[in-house]
Amino acid sequence: MAERAGVLSSTAIAVLIAEGGVDAAVPIGTGQIQPASLDLRLGPTAHRVRASFLPGRESVRAKIERLGMHEIDLAPGAVLERGCVYIVPLMESLALAPDVSAHANPKSSTGRLDIFTRLIADEAHEFDRVQPGHRGPLYAEVSPRTFSIVVRAGSRLNQIRFKRGAPGYSEGALERLHAERRLIEGEVARGGFAGGLPLSVDLAGSGGGLVGWKAKRHTDLIDLDQVGRYDPADFWEPIARPSAAGVILNPDDFYILASKESVRIPPDHAAEMVAYDTLVGEFRAHYAGFFDPGFGHDEAGGGGTRAVLEVRSHDVPFMIEDGQTIGRLLFEPLTERPAELYGRGIGSSYQRQGLALAKQFKQPRLDAVATV
Repeated sequence: MAERAGVLSSTAIAVLIAEGGVDAAVPIGTGQIQPASLDLRLGPTAHRVRASFLPGRESVRAKIERLGMHEIDLAPGAVLERGCVYIVPLMESLALAPDVSAHANPKSSTGRLDIFTRLIADEAHEFDRVQPGHRGPLYAEVSPRTFSIVVRAGSRLNQIRFKRGAPGYSEGALERLHAERRLIEGEVARGGFAGGLPLSVDLAGSGGGLVGWKAKRHTDLIDLDQVGRYDPADFWEPIARPSAAGVILNPDDFYILASKESVRIPPDHAAEMVAYDTLVGEFRAHYAGFFDPGFGHDEAGGGGTRAVLEVRSHDVPFMIEDGQTIGRLLFEPLTERPAELYGRGIGSSYQRQGLALAKQFKQPRLDAVATV
């Protein structure tokens, strides 16, 4: 009997590891296994390279030998400078079955710090994608865009999801799932399920007068291991609710905004946010695209949770307006329900979040900054 198609839950990921589908030089800890993904760890050495690349028909190691500039020892902790590109061999490697593929994304805190992080595998023609049956090492491309950061061997910047078969939903099936399970709060426009469930940006201040944060330039380092340490005022400028039509995004500035809709991911599903059609605006939203089962769901104590959006404009200033579509959610069923859902019970940082910065920052009092 064929195994069920779907995204592998934490239970199936544990089996995958036990059977050798995922291996690591340092044993994988249970804390790495999330409800529908596996956290990946940086190895002990980073390679500063001249440019980003895809290996194509080569190995990643061969490309590093051609483009590498110098090595950095991450074991004691090291600085990765903003604007530079690094390739870091990961502790984990894969030996996937012929019917299992994988897909990676930055972790939530990685995206909220504007750390551009992508997975690379040998002979890959795409970032963040691992083909069925792949065997070999994994690498992370790491390029801090706004803040210089401190990382160590074992730091977790990205996560990987495993999938058996092609379990996605058609437009009609997604519409039926939403009608049955109430995936987001709010009305969806007729025909709005094509390409995923749309999310729009909140510039009306649904969570108070504050509608976003704009990253400052030329700040201090951020140590990724420090939780709740940094004062937001040293790194961010608050954006108050605009009196006019919208907010103008400056090219190459980095913004944290929030969705107008609250999201509820059912316990037997996973979701991913994908960029909206670039024909409607030259901006990128949401580096960290994975939503785990239970995110915002009542059963996991979510009560509906807004999505935080990492936004960057390209090339030209661009004005976004309240309610403008900024991304779409794709939903996929799990192979089975995970033993634990996203939420405080497993140390999840962003359940019931509002306009939340990365966990490295002290959480600001929104009423204190709403009038700035």
